[in-house]
Amino acid sequence: MQIGFVGLGKMGQNMCKRLLHHHEVIVFDVDKDALKIAEKEGAITASSIKELASKLKTKRVIWSMVPSGKITDETIVNISQHLSKDDIIIDGGNSFYKDSINHAANLKKKGIDFLDIGVSGGIWGYKEGYCLMVGGEEIAYKYIEPILKTLSSKDSYNYMGKSGSGHFVKMVHNGIEYGLMQAYAEGFEILKEKKEFDLDLHKISKLWNRSSVVRSWLLELLENVFEKDQNFENIKAHVPDSGEGRWTVKESIDLAVSTPVITTALYERFSSRKKDAFQDKVLAKLRDEFGGHGTKKIEE
Repeated sequence: MQIGFVGLGKMGQNMCKRLLHHHEVIVFDVDKDALKIAEKEGAITASSIKELASKLKTKRVIWSMVPSGKITDETIVNISQHLSKDDIIIDGGNSFYKDSINHAANLKKKGIDFLDIGVSGGIWGYKEGYCLMVGGEEIAYKYIEPILKTLSSKDSYNYMGKSGSGHFVKMVHNGIEYGLMQAYAEGFEILKEKKEFDLDLHKISKLWNRSSVVRSWLLELLENVFEKDQNFENIKAHVPDSGEGRWTVKESIDLAVSTPVITTALYERFSSRKKDAFQDKVLAKLRDEFGGHGTKKIEE
């Protein structure tokens, strides 16, 4: 099958490489070095989205894998200008599901199908296969199924429902991921702080991955990490968030669903980025004012 692919970042490049096992892939990226890498792997390169679209036979399928927000919005509009009725645009980025609903509605006016696909698998997806959560018209889903089969491992893709549902499911998936990661982080800090036992974190993570109820792929990654280093003295305790955790928490508020674990995990990421925060200084001063407990100076 033939497919156009826009966006050759960490995820996109590996997805393109996997697609090339069974499909003809025409690629575009603003980064010329990324295009050269894809070309060496066997992809056909294009110097613009217009040229990419011209190299595709009808019915044309173009997959966008660019950062969410304005860049995705502009890319989808650009692609649509060079497509015709019954062609398909796929957004595989981490877009907000309501944006995907709007994209689908706008493209429907032109007769272009739109699929929102949540993609999980990270940098390991090329080797292990990707988990693909698909939203949009089911007929379009069935048309691109050969592409999904190539990108996924066995049974790791499925149709979620109408437009927006793919990215909605991926959003919640990432919210859950926040909570799981936070639980592992807290647990291993407790283990590390119990100095009297001098616990080996690699040994524990390896053990827990064998028949324990807390075994998981995330724990397997931790096992690999702890085998190399158990102190992390050369990295800063700074944890970014890419948006999906915030969207999940906002959605839980709109739906009146209690999500203390996911919400706390998100707030812990905020806290990691603001050491010596003003709010903590306010707490220290209040405690001193009402109880005379004193405060610590910065040099202390």
